[in-house]
Amino acid sequence: MTSPSTDNVFRELMAEAMAATGGFGHREHVHLTWLAVRRVGMPGAVALVGEGIERTARAAGAPGKFHVTMTRAWVELVAGCEEECGLPDFEAFATRHAGLLDKGLLDRFYRPATLSSAEARARWVEPDLAPLALPFPS
Repeated sequence: MTSPSTDNVFRELMAEAMAATGGFGHREHVHLTWLAVRRVGMPGAVALVGEGIERTARAAGAPGKFHVTMTRAWVELVAGCEEECGLPDFEAFATRHAGLLDKGLLDRFYRPATLSSAEARARWVEPDLAPLALPFPS
């Protein structure tokens, strides 16, 4: 259960991530995650982003779109890149870590069957191809 202040932080970060485009595609997901990592650190961002996206998916009538493993994996990857470079703005960060803008990046860390499993959707599942770390595997 999220607190009203957590919900407000998520909404604020979501609005900032969507400000340039008005949409919420993959780039905006990465931007939101980067903002959350910078605001509350990696463990806090896992909770903030996960709860916020899950709540948003439920409100949109699409609760099945939320995926625990994918959400945490993206937070961990963004946090690792942020820790490595600490750039002050998202555009510089996205340029430096363009691999994060590849929606298929998780395929380098997980087998398709693992990510598509009900278990991975419902709870955290460790990567089964490579650790979530820089440099990204080819």
